[in-house]
Amino acid sequence: MVMPNIGAFIAWGLLTALFIETGWITGIFSSLDKPGSWVAHIGGWGDFSDGGIVSPMITYLLPLLIGYTGGKMIYDVRGGVVGAIATMGVVAGAEVPMFLGAMMMGPLGGWTIKHLDKLWEGKIKPGFEMLVDNFSAGISGMILSIIGFFGIGPIVEHLTDWAGDAVDFLVDHDLLPLTSILIEPAKILFLNNAINHGVLTPIGTNQALEDGKSILFLLEANPGPGLGLLLAFMVFGKGMAKSSAPGAALIHFFGGIHEIYFPYVLMKPKLLAATLLGGMAGVFTNVIFNSGLRAPAAPGSIISVYAQTASDSYLGVTLSVVIATAVSFAVASLLLKTDKGDDDGDLSAATASMESMKGKKSSVAASLTGGAAAGPIKNIVFACDAGMGSSAMGASVLRKKVQQAGFGDVTVVNKAISNLTDTFDLVVTHRDLTERAKQRTPSAMHVSVDNFMGSPRYDEIVETLKETNSGGGQAASEAPAPESAAPAHTAGKHEAPKAGSAGAAATATATQNDILSLNSIVLQGTSTTLDDAIEEAGRLLVAAGAVEESYVAAMHERERSVSTFMGNGLAIPHGTNEAKGAINRTAMSFVRYDEPVDWNGKQAEFVVGIAGAGKDHLALLNTIAQVFLNKDDVARLRSAQSPEEIQAILAGGDE
Repeated sequence: MVMPNIGAFIAWGLLTALFIETGWITGIFSSLDKPGSWVAHIGGWGDFSDGGIVSPMITYLLPLLIGYTGGKMIYDVRGGVVGAIATMGVVAGAEVPMFLGAMMMGPLGGWTIKHLDKLWEGKIKPGFEMLVDNFSAGISGMILSIIGFFGIGPIVEHLTDWAGDAVDFLVDHDLLPLTSILIEPAKILFLNNAINHGVLTPIGTNQALEDGKSILFLLEANPGPGLGLLLAFMVFGKGMAKSSAPGAALIHFFGGIHEIYFPYVLMKPKLLAATLLGGMAGVFTNVIFNSGLRAPAAPGSIISVYAQTASDSYLGVTLSVVIATAVSFAVASLLLKTDKGDDDGDLSAATASMESMKGKKSSVAASLTGGAAAGPIKNIVFACDAGMGSSAMGASVLRKKVQQAGFGDVTVVNKAISNLTDTFDLVVTHRDLTERAKQRTPSAMHVSVDNFMGSPRYDEIVETLKETNSGGGQAASEAPAPESAAPAHTAGKHEAPKAGSAGAAATATATQNDILSLNSIVLQGTSTTLDDAIEEAGRLLVAAGAVEESYVAAMHERERSVSTFMGNGLAIPHGTNEAKGAINRTAMSFVRYDEPVDWNGKQAEFVVGIAGAGKDHLALLNTIAQVFLNKDDVARLRSAQSPEEIQAILAGGDE
């Protein structure tokens, strides 16, 4: 909940650093330290102690952002709105910034409205949906805000005070360095964000509000321990670990991505002692110099650290980084030099272990193993809005190219973007959908296309496979074909079924003919515009009893979001993912136009309407894709004189 809003924390920290009474501006320009100056107006001090930006931002904006984010994580925007309303209750009911309260009330608000919506789902009369939705969100948010005001807010305020007292106790008794015993191992186990932004940031922000800085912002963010470890590998490491350490050190120290050094520790767990002692040395230095930051340093780059350093803490912060680096380097060097045997450790395996704990691929893992940290590309997904038409065609074309290149172990599937998970190595989408796909699969390689049938990007993907998949592809004849693959085309002819497979081929053809019936094939379409062509193809599906009337409207809606033009004169309009409930059975329609239809600047001669209830249409789509890749087959479609001929060509039959 905190991590997506770090930008707001940085904005607050910079405002604090610049405009408080002891901030940078008054320190540099003594003429601006007057109580009536514009600096005082922004900072909320002097004559403007009841105003400014700094205090309202930390009191209201930051908790409300956290609450909204927590609610949205549970139940999209409605959950975020109710979460923010509920958070306002704890904000008004306490005297300290309610970060912890927001972390409770935000998700609670999202959970509450989610379950309320389920109570009357499908029971509201048409026309009353907006009324019920708005009042249910408002009433539930109001009740939760009252609960937060009288109950949660005061309780969290006491807990915050208690946590602050515990930190003060550790500082007063010189015990704060011992927190590294918990923090450093937790970082390696990928609990660093949970500890830093879930625990230290809320408490540290309360301290910074009172004292202008907090040492807690430096407990986890100090880049020194990790830098010292990586420097030791640069000098005393071996193999891949030694060669990758310089790049990792730059990413860690200047980029602030601390996870880059986690695999080095996982590879040799005893090196945890180096980061632990380095962390303790850095904390101890900050305690001695009473140094701290004004706001969280996120990411944990030295640039972010200095940007948030309090004006009286530059010496202490600098020494804490230097000393932490030196101690970590000394201990790690000793451990590496005294290593027995020739075991250099497996950095690739350690990186994979780190990614497993993270729950997804690391965005910087490739820096450790020269691009192979994420492993060779084994699974490719072609994604579109609905996952039933465009992506299936694109996946079919790409799958054939991949198989012909000899990469039989690489899977190529199609999915709706809403069903994507961050488990794919490479994601292919229409250029208008790439940003949406990146949000769901941030660690994958992304390729954008706009011609699904003949995009040159497919050949680039094959070249990428040759570079990333060690050993290159097998001979095409050795590459196993996926079970769902359609017969390959050679010189415009369809391969004859193998001996013993006639019965299976006949069954497949019968199934395909059921999907694309003769009554759904039109040889001379009458439409002259894109919208009319979609309507014509959709009406054939309705007439066949395959879809409800509402599905045709969904086909138009799908076209407005992203084009269904495939290339090579083919368009395949189909409904949105939400319209699948309007599909009675899987079916297709086929319309041929003597005068091509202008399809957003492209010429569509053939329009194939699609209604995919399951996956039984994918085999036919696969065959259609191969047909439209072959100029001879496209010419046969143009010259066909009967629906039976069209059906035979698209079903992969003989001439």
